[in-house]
Order: sequence, then structure tokens, then C-alpha cells
Amino acid sequence: MTSSDLLATFDNLGHPRVLVLGDLILDRYTFGNAERVSQEAPVILLRAEQREARLGGAANVCHMLRGLQAEVSCAGVVGADADGELVRKLLSDAGVDHVALVVDSTRPTTVKERFIGRAQGRHPHQMLRVDSEVRDPIVGALEARIAERLLATIAEFDVVLVSDYDKGVCTPHLLREVIIAARAAGVPVLVDPIRAADYSRYHGATSMTPNRLEAEMATGVKIVTTADAIRAGHKLCLELGLDLGIVTLDRDGMALVQPDGRGEVFPTRPRAVYDITGAGDMALAMIGVALAAGVAPPQALQLANVAAGLEVEKVGVAVIPRSEIRQRLVETEGAGVNGGRQPPADPNAPQAPYAASENVRGGSAPRSKLVTLDELVHLAASHRAAGRKLVFTNGCFDLLHVGHVSYLAEARSQGDVLVVGLNSDASVRRLKGPTRPVVRQQDRSTMLASLSAVDYVVVFHEDTPHDILRQLRPEVLVKGGTYTPAEVVGHEIVEAYGGRVAVCGLIEGVSTTKILASLTGDNGLRGPHFTATVAARGPKAEAA
Repeated sequence: MTSSDLLATFDNLGHPRVLVLGDLILDRYTFGNAERVSQEAPVILLRAEQREARLGGAANVCHMLRGLQAEVSCAGVVGADADGELVRKLLSDAGVDHVALVVDSTRPTTVKERFIGRAQGRHPHQMLRVDSEVRDPIVGALEARIAERLLATIAEFDVVLVSDYDKGVCTPHLLREVIIAARAAGVPVLVDPIRAADYSRYHGATSMTPNRLEAEMATGVKIVTTADAIRAGHKLCLELGLDLGIVTLDRDGMALVQPDGRGEVFPTRPRAVYDITGAGDMALAMIGVALAAGVAPPQALQLANVAAGLEVEKVGVAVIPRSEIRQRLVETEGAGVNGGRQPPADPNAPQAPYAASENVRGGSAPRSKLVTLDELVHLAASHRAAGRKLVFTNGCFDLLHVGHVSYLAEARSQGDVLVVGLNSDASVRRLKGPTRPVVRQQDRSTMLASLSAVDYVVVFHEDTPHDILRQLRPEVLVKGGTYTPAEVVGHEIVEAYGGRVAVCGLIEGVSTTKILASLTGDNGLRGPHFTATVAARGPKAEAA
């Protein structure tokens, strides 16, 4: 399958209904600057700057599925505590149905707390993780309540994902009932298993996604080459009655094996790995959505490679929006490469270790900077998780000139990521009059995106960027001109949540109005140069 075919497949995923069963976890993050060694002991002192709570474990799989625009229901257990209430709230906020989520007063909600520090402004790294949990298997009435709720509705779903973190929810008895019921209803079951030698609890599932080490422990096959991975996948198929064997191979991609032993490996592109946290969940979610939509397994794995690759480029667990995956596929398509797969392998033939080199983007084309507000909010969360400060500015930027370029470069220096809000053609007309803008919104946004100082461009149709500011919540709002901070539109929104307003200087004597006046030879906007420009662009351009 070509990259164009894979993109078309991705665009036709729809909104499948997914049921997630597993161990729900609350992930807490403390971000800060690891600035020095403590005087009390030889340990790094972390100066905390930001704290966040996110969905983890099976709950993170649910959140990632929502990023992929699936309809999601989850089943599992939380404690009768504040952390459990927060998990339920975060699930509701993400649009995840949790009617099959049971509260157990005898156990705490599982919490993983991570401390992430930067040193000398460098990329942040995880310093410590603290877990609070009880791993005892659920039994008796609790197990029966979950089973009852699942079995009554399982036929309504397109796929069942089992996210087993070995915290006690995925008992052999519960899994057996769910797998049997799903098989009877024709619903595939995909399992992300625990690290163990005995996988009998997953017998009869459609497939599973163990990583390299997990597959080695479960099969006894040491995985060094691609042929080893295929042998391990084949053994899992035979012993557990799987329809497909899948082994994730970190930097080497994924292996897909048929019950008859035929297999192939789908490599992944080399990349800077910032944090592998959540990559397995992302792969499970993407494969699950693809299989639920009727995508063939080879293409499902190719899509999972792309999604999991984007995940490891983030710090901590981050939801990858569907739009971001699509953009990466568009870039791959533009590079003119194939679908990134190795030919079917003979499981008995010796092979050298595979060096990953999948579908690298061609040329120097950057990732698209033109985003919607929804996409921007997701991207902003990832940047903040990496400790980056967002700067926002806005304007018409009609006839981009040296004053704009200088001001945007100064704005970018106020933080780490510069977002430019661009007035749409309609809003420019309302603000500047019927003869503006001279340059269409599509061209204005493309020119802004070409500037190295600009990270993202979002078009807004209102007269003010208030809605963007409320949703994006940038750390810094910048405006160019002779304003005071109190005169900058939107300052009250930013200052209310603790943000900062800055005013950048402009190059004296340079403005769009003056440039247009010099072109026409007077102060009007309808001179021969302007008319010639409109004629060259056609009647639609003049209407814009």
C-alpha cells in the first residue's frame, strides 16, 4: 500500500464504538527546574513550577481513543477517594462513558506520580516516579458487577480493548467471560498484556500487542532478529488461539504474524525519543480503531507506527489528535515513499538484525503550522508538558512587511512557542473597510507560516481573539505598537489567569497603509498598481 492509500484509509476510519476494559490509573506530574544539589543530602533539588493530573493506564487508552475520534466506554475500578472522583471527572471531560466503572471502597485509586526536571534550560527528563496502588485481584461481587454490565452491552461495540496493567481488574474469570461473549457477538478483542510467563488468561482473544520483552517472557523466544519476532508471534497464535500475532519492537517497528506462521515486519522511522511513556497505549488505541473500522491488519500496524512514533516525541503521556497523525501521513505522502513494510518473512530463515529506516519525510518540508483552534489546544498541552512557554499575538498581517517580521521575531523571544492569530478576510473587512484585505487569508496564513519565528497560525473570524485566549491560555500575550499593556485587546483575559502582556516596538514609518498609498501614488487604495494586482488574481480575489 502506498502512502496515498494509507492516508485515504486513515481518512475513512469514521467514529467506531470502542469498549475498554482494564486498570484505570491517575497520572500526576510535577514539572520544574532541577537547579542544584541539596545541601542536606547528595540529591537533586527540583524547584516545582507546574503540576498536572492526567488519565493513565486504561483511562489513558480511553483518552487517546477520544483523540482518534472514537466513541468510547470504559470498565474498571477506582477507589472511593478524591483520586477516583478526579478520574471520573477527567473521563467525563474527555467524553468517555464510564457507566461500567465500579467504585471499590476497599482499595485506593491507582496513582503514578512523576517528577520531571529540566537542567540549564535543556529538554526535561523524568527524575522519579512514586506509585500508590493495591494489586489484589477483584473478586466476588465486584467482579460480577463489572461482568454483568459488560455482557449486557458488548454486542453494541465494534471492538473491545483490554488494557491490563496487572492491578487486579483483568482476572482470568472476567476475561474469559468477556472474550467468549465478544466472540459470540463477532466483536474483535485486542489485548495489551502484562509482563508474565503465563498468558493463558488471554486465550481466545483476536490478537494482542506484547512488546519485545513481554513476548520473550511469554514464549521463551529471545527476540534479536525479525525472524525471532515472527517465531514468537507464531507461538502466541498457536498457544492462545489468536487470529493474529502482533509483537511491538520499539525502534524496529512491529511484527504481524498469521496463525500459519507467515509474517512481516513494519518498521518505524528513526526519531528523537523524548519519553516512551504512553507509546504502548497509543499503539493499542490506533490498532483498535483501525480494526474496528474494518482496516486490514497490515495497514492498522502502519498507522499504529505513525501514532506511537508521535507519542514518543512528547514528554509524558500526551493525547495525539487525529489531525496530527493525518499531518504526519500527509508529509510522508509528500515524500513520495511507500507504506513502510518489509516483505513477508520466512519464520525459519535466519536473518540479520533489522536497522529501522521507515518512511522518513522527504526534503525539508516542515510539519504544517496551519491549525484549527481545537488542534492548537491539543498541541499546546503537549508543549506545556515539555515545559515550554506559549506566546500569542494576533493581527491582520495584510501585505506582510519588514515591520511585521521584526515584531514577530521579538514576540517569539518572549517564550518558546509563538502562535499567531490571523483575522479572517471577513473580519478584516469589518475592521479595515471593504477594500481590505489586499492579500487573501489563505495567502496571508501561508506567508506567516513560512517565517521561522512562527510556530503555529490559527485563523479566527471574530473581531477579537478573545475565544482563542480563553481556550489557549497563553503565558504571554504580545502586541506590536505604541500601546500600553492595559490597551492591548484581551489583556484582561490573560492577566486574570496569571499571564503576562508585552508590547513590542515597530519599525517607524513602515505600515501596510503607507505601502498601499505609495503604490497608488496617493492616500487611496484604488490606484493602477492595485487594479493590476486584482486583475491578475481574478474576480474572486477582489471579492475577498
